[in-house]
Amino acid sequence: MSGPRRARLRSGGAQAIAHTLRPEGDAPEVAAAVTQTLEDVRTRGDDALVEGARRFDDPDFTHDRLRVPQTAIERAVDALDEDLRAAIVAAASQVRIVSEALLPDDRHVTLPFGQRVQVRNVPVDSAGCYAPGGRAVYPSSLIMGVVPAQAAGVERIVAVSPPGPGGRPAPAILATAGLLGIDEVYAAGGAAAIGALAYGTATVPPVAVIVGPGSPWVQEAKRQVFGVVGIDGVAGPSEVLIIADASADPEAMALDLLAQAEHGADSPAVLASDDPEVITAVEAALAGLPDAPGPITLVECASMPLAVELAEAMAPEHLQIATRDPEALAARITRSGAVFTGPNCATAFGDYVAGSNHVLPTGGAARHASALGPTTFLRRMSVVEMTDEAVAALTPHLAALADAEGFTMHRRSAESRRRTT
Repeated sequence: MSGPRRARLRSGGAQAIAHTLRPEGDAPEVAAAVTQTLEDVRTRGDDALVEGARRFDDPDFTHDRLRVPQTAIERAVDALDEDLRAAIVAAASQVRIVSEALLPDDRHVTLPFGQRVQVRNVPVDSAGCYAPGGRAVYPSSLIMGVVPAQAAGVERIVAVSPPGPGGRPAPAILATAGLLGIDEVYAAGGAAAIGALAYGTATVPPVAVIVGPGSPWVQEAKRQVFGVVGIDGVAGPSEVLIIADASADPEAMALDLLAQAEHGADSPAVLASDDPEVITAVEAALAGLPDAPGPITLVECASMPLAVELAEAMAPEHLQIATRDPEALAARITRSGAVFTGPNCATAFGDYVAGSNHVLPTGGAARHASALGPTTFLRRMSVVEMTDEAVAALTPHLAALADAEGFTMHRRSAESRRRTT
């Protein structure tokens, strides 16, 4: 690719620049193709999965390859490189600590009229964790999906990943599943895999929640099956915004930008600074490093508050703050999937071993969405107990509301309890 793009931000321009930094949305043909694939899986089940695997992954794929046997998982664990094994165990342990810390408590409330409401957090009974395959293999994504589900108490957790040569998911995926204690693994990829998890097939029982990153086809499939199942969100291309001042190391900033651009040609990596010399220094550092596969933009801001305004307008998946007082600036941020502060906090740590989850809202979705975590797999359920005193006090209010809405039987239902008190 050519060198980084440069832009200038002056008052009032943050929204416009943020808009230009976001990649274009998925093409309509993606949605149409996914709709067709999902319907095919819904109606033909395993046959559709096998045909999809033969078309995209392994021309010799057969039905008996859909469910990965336990022996294959065990062999992958045994054959795993020791350094990678240690890394998987370390990363999973960090994510588990944070996930367990995020578990919410049940609530018990006694209200002024005497009724009692208990709000319980109940895990879903099953979850499917998609791990991308094909051009690259992402055992870290399986960690990020499985560990929070385990922390939430989900009993049945399924791993799904596209088959590679020999009709099995990548050995690193199988080994990660084994190390995490997952024995239900399926060789299926793309929108078809999401359809199988949502609708079920003869081989793949359906799940309640589907999580994990993936291609635009995978994400569109998650969007279309939402409602049939729960999902973590719809993720687009990965992205980072770095806010830097003169205290930042230009070469480290350049490497951080390149690390993000490494995700692909549609993954924006942006650095914003109120110091023109920082922009020039980072650009010079980039010139001495390998070309970026994805777009890099350097934004010269008229002030540091404008850099914060850009961050809030962009609502980036990852926000790095490399300034003299990063905590003070981070306190002003309300819209980001994850924030990394200080000179040591490269986004790459969050991708793997920091303990935060790397499945994050993208494309501005951090305005309303959160990272994947244990609450993704929990349902809040209220348990209500009405005392005699509460019935007597609240039934007139219920009656007034029910009459206003035309629901006579609601009023009579409540009044029937009041007569027994």
